[in-house]
Amino acid sequence: MSDDLSKRRPQDASKVNVNETWELEYWSKKFGVTKERLKEAVKAVGTSAAEVQKYLGK
Repeated sequence: MSDDLSKRRPQDASKVNVNETWELEYWSKKFGVTKERLKEAVKAVGTSAAEVQKYLGK
């Protein structure tokens, strides 16, 4: 199943995907951090949105 590029929200809102440019932008804005900071968080705690949010202190 391919991604529906007309949607600009993650298909799985429980996972942070930093490999898609638009998702990287979405999550950066959602958490109020830079793209680099978001990538660091995902590298540190994995792709769980809840864990990333905790790591970022949001």
